[in-house]
Amino acid sequence: MSKPITDRATAGGPEPARPLVLTGDEGLAEHLLRICAAAGTDPRLIRGAPPRELWEEASLVLVGDDRAAQCAGLPRRPGVLLLGLDLDDAGVWVRAVQLGAEHVLFLPEAETWLLDRIADAVEGVGTPARTVAVLGGRGGAGASTLACALAVTAARRGLRTVLVDGDPLGGGLDILLGGETAAGLRWPDLAASRGRVSGAELARALPALKRLGTLSCLSWDRGDTHAVPPEAMRSVLAAARRRGGLVVVDVPRRLDPAAGQALEQSDTALLVVPAELRAVAAADRVAASVRMRLDDVRAVVRPPGPLGLPAHRIARGLRMQLAGVLDPEPGLAVDLEQGVPPGIREGGPLARFCAAFLDEVLPTVPAVEGGVY
Repeated sequence: MSKPITDRATAGGPEPARPLVLTGDEGLAEHLLRICAAAGTDPRLIRGAPPRELWEEASLVLVGDDRAAQCAGLPRRPGVLLLGLDLDDAGVWVRAVQLGAEHVLFLPEAETWLLDRIADAVEGVGTPARTVAVLGGRGGAGASTLACALAVTAARRGLRTVLVDGDPLGGGLDILLGGETAAGLRWPDLAASRGRVSGAELARALPALKRLGTLSCLSWDRGDTHAVPPEAMRSVLAAARRRGGLVVVDVPRRLDPAAGQALEQSDTALLVVPAELRAVAAADRVAASVRMRLDDVRAVVRPPGPLGLPAHRIARGLRMQLAGVLDPEPGLAVDLEQGVPPGIREGGPLARFCAAFLDEVLPTVPAVEGGVY
């Protein structure tokens, strides 16, 4: 026999905003408490109509249909969900209107949707991160270097930034950033991820890089894992995107299922193309695969080439917008060997390109604490 429901609201000082559960139905209450626990939160559970301040302060309000009439007189607010008890009761829709509910849900059918909705409320989800995929038009084009430089530039601006290494054979972006010894999770630790992953927990678990306080990097260890399931890529990227700011994904040219999933969650792809005839031909094949998953694909041209092909002609030949020209950066090869993050030289071509690109694609957002200035 289930335990009776008890009120969990307590007197005292202010508490962090939590979901509010209002029902006298023990079965529904226990079901909602289990879903909240899975979302990583402990809601306030009240049997009757709540005090007005709790109603207004809660991050989300879950009202059982047995308490809809008692709550109908409370002030209208966003984030009210009505949990129906009887699929055959058409009156639930009338009570939802009187309550000002955003949705009417029935369990267990809506359990997955409700879990995501509760987790969003707990995490305080706002504008999702801008997600940029970076690929090379041919091997050695410099896509990984550009991906790192974009992340470094964003972090130096104080933006919350996650750099995701989607190329299992690339050697590890953590090495490019000089962070291969930093403590934190790598892809093998997250390869079994499925469903909802907490964005806040992910951010705490990933290696944080010195001198780049708002940059976290998910890369590979030096073990034998050579791939991640697409479900893991989907879950991890969704969690990173919910935190806002910028997510940069280094994607291999040969698209495995995980790389395809990364592109489908991206807003923009940058295709790095050396100004060489064979590189342009190879990039055209890569671009065709990318366009099957993402519309916004832009060319980043790296001169000089042996024939002096102009960047605008290369982009036009590839049927894509020119994101810009990435000139050679003196001393870059030595920096990379010594663990100096690409893009850290503010006056260099990499930093200038990344700054201009981010100015174009990112809205003005406030910096978070820990930024590097």
